[in-house]
Amino acid sequence: MAARGRATLRSVAERAGVDVSTVSRVLNGSPEEAQRAASTARAEHIRRVAAELNYRPNPHATSLRTQRSNLVGVLVPQLSDLVLATIYEGIEAAAAEHGLATFVMNSHDDPDQQRARTDLALSRHVDGLIFGDARADGDVLATVADREVPFVLVSRRVGDYPSVTCDDYAGGRLVAEHFLESGHNRVGVIAGESFASTGSDRTAGFVDHCRKRGLELPESHVVHSPFDVDGGRQAADRLLNLDPRPTAIFAVNDFAAIGAMGAVRDHGLTPGVDVAVAGFNDTPLARELPIPLTSVRSPMHEMGVGALELLVTLLNGQPGESRALAPKLQIRESSKG
Repeated sequence: MAARGRATLRSVAERAGVDVSTVSRVLNGSPEEAQRAASTARAEHIRRVAAELNYRPNPHATSLRTQRSNLVGVLVPQLSDLVLATIYEGIEAAAAEHGLATFVMNSHDDPDQQRARTDLALSRHVDGLIFGDARADGDVLATVADREVPFVLVSRRVGDYPSVTCDDYAGGRLVAEHFLESGHNRVGVIAGESFASTGSDRTAGFVDHCRKRGLELPESHVVHSPFDVDGGRQAADRLLNLDPRPTAIFAVNDFAAIGAMGAVRDHGLTPGVDVAVAGFNDTPLARELPIPLTSVRSPMHEMGVGALELLVTLLNGQPGESRALAPKLQIRESSKG
C-alpha cells in the first residue's frame, strides 16, 4: 500500500475512489485542467487524500516531459489490419508536421504482450504513447497513467482517458435505422470482442435503437467473435441456424461482415437478397466485393491525425478533450434486397 512507500497516482485514485486519469489532471495539470477534470468538491477530496498519503509528483516522469526525445510510441493489435494501418498513416503524417518520429508495435490484443511492448516503449524514453489496442478489462493504461507519461487512445476508448474515436454508438444506430426502414424485424449482430469499445459501442447503438423502435433482440441474436473473417463466418453460422433465422445481420467490422456473407452463401442464400448484411469502417474492399458491402464509414485517417494532435496538446501542458468523429452509412447491394 502507499502508506508503506512512495504514494503513486494509482494509490491516490484507489483511496479517493476515482480514475487515475482524473487524479493526474487534478494533481499534475494546470488549473484549467484541474477544473475540467473534476468538480471543486471532488478535486478538493483528491488533494486531501493525496496529502494524507504524502503524494509527491514523480521527478523522473517530470524530467521525461521536460527533456524531449521527440519520439512517440504507438501500440496496435496488428498493423496488418487495414483499419489500423490507415489510422497509423494519419498518426505518422501528423507527427511529421510536428517534428516527431513514431514507431509502432503489435500487441495482438494480448494483455501480456501489450504490457511488455509498453515497457519497451517507455524504456526508449518516448515523449508519449498512442494506444490503438486499449482493453476495457486491462490494467496497462492505469500503470502508464501512474507513471505520469502522457498518452492518448485511438479507435477504442476506455473510461475518461483522452481518446479520438469514431462515434461508434451513432454508427450502430445508423445500421439499425437502415434495417428497420427496410422492413427487417428479425435481426442479428456479430458483436466483436467484448473487451473492445468498438464492438460494444457499435452493438449498443444498434440494439438500443432497435429497442427504442419496439424491437427487442434476444441474447441469442447477439454473438461475440474475433474481428476477422473466420470469426464473422462462425458467428453468422450460429445466427443463421436460429429458427427463425435473422433476415438482416450487422457485423461490427467489415472483415467479420465478409465472413458473414460467406456463411450466408454456405446456407444456400444470397447476401442482399435473402439476408441483408452490413459492416463497419467502409474499407476500400467493401465496395469492390462481388456483392458490394453496405458499411459505416469511419474517418480512419482523421482519427490518426486527431490522436497525434491531441497528444501534442497534452505534451504542451494544455488540457485536451476526447473527440468522437461522425460516421456515415454507405448503402450498397448487400442490404438493398
